[in-house]
Amino acid sequence: MKKSVAVLLAVGLLAQPLIAAAPPYTSEAPIAYMKDLSSGAVLYDKGGETRMPPASLAKMMTAHVAFRLIQKGELKLDTKFTVRPETWKQWHGPQAGSTMFLSAGEQVSVENLLHGIVTLSGNDACVVLAEGISGTEQAFVAAMNEEAKRLGLKNSHFGTSNGWPDEGVTYVTAEDLAKLAEATIVETPDLYKRFYATRAFTWGKTMGGSDIAQANRNPILGKIPGADGLKTGHTEEAGYGFTGSAEQDGRRLIIVTAGSTSFNGRATEAVRFMDWGFKAWKAQPLFKKGQTVETAAVQLGSATSVALVAPQNLAVTLPRTASANVQVKVVYTGPIKAPIAKGQQIAQLIVQTPDTPPQIMPLVAGEDVAEAGFFGRLWNGMKSLFA
Repeated sequence: MKKSVAVLLAVGLLAQPLIAAAPPYTSEAPIAYMKDLSSGAVLYDKGGETRMPPASLAKMMTAHVAFRLIQKGELKLDTKFTVRPETWKQWHGPQAGSTMFLSAGEQVSVENLLHGIVTLSGNDACVVLAEGISGTEQAFVAAMNEEAKRLGLKNSHFGTSNGWPDEGVTYVTAEDLAKLAEATIVETPDLYKRFYATRAFTWGKTMGGSDIAQANRNPILGKIPGADGLKTGHTEEAGYGFTGSAEQDGRRLIIVTAGSTSFNGRATEAVRFMDWGFKAWKAQPLFKKGQTVETAAVQLGSATSVALVAPQNLAVTLPRTASANVQVKVVYTGPIKAPIAKGQQIAQLIVQTPDTPPQIMPLVAGEDVAEAGFFGRLWNGMKSLFA
């Protein structure tokens, strides 16, 4: 059965509803989406579920798959892959779009290829990395789609490692791109910080032998305090798109814009949109990391209950002029059956306000609960009976 437990905020009683309206904003981009990771709140959604070609935003998945392999010890940053002559032939010159300026037969480390993908948006770097990891680009693309399923990207499919136009085989949504960005930030934080905030990267030589230095095209780096990712994209079909993230005072926002008609228009909108997210909204703290929010009944366990705790600092996102009074409840399917591992997500904290969709946050088990043996189940049953 579903159990719903009312919980009082640490900041006060659940008395009056919010009286402030959601801060107004009109995006110049045809598609715009914003999520606050501190609360899980979607602050703006204009076409967030509309399928669209991602262009180079698809490279976020290529980098994410590589990050996960590195984190699991299945891929090393210093491993070198050789640029196949066939790959070089296909992905060099003006017709190949953005490139890292790799050379045929060149050996390049995974670390440098990732800089080539994330900072330089190199189409050549994506294919070389994909072939090096999986043998063929299509085998790597299959891994990209498996990862998309794991992350719950319900409206996304990948046909290439670099987002090159493929007659509609590759498509994403702004909502799915935000989920992908969140997964990279949360699941591989060290690698995210190592690669996505790099301002420029140098690789390759000009015909005259000079080094080729290219700047990161991220329009919010250096413009928004705390900006540290993620990726731009552009094709004639997709227009100018961007997925970005920044963190200020413990609040991390992710934005996605797509379909802008110019490079400068994308940059202006990205800065304006992110600035609005931080200035028009505030985070109201709810529970600190490790704090017990509620307890849940346990079935067939060595204990009859388990603490539901906050896995990180939890906050609700509100308009800056809003009251702090909100409605909060804990929801789980219970009683929860043992065994239960400490840190396992077993419940949700649902926060409701008049101005935002429900903000849903995870709650985890505060301790291990083993499965009870025969006598333990008998004893717990007797305690429950007499209780």
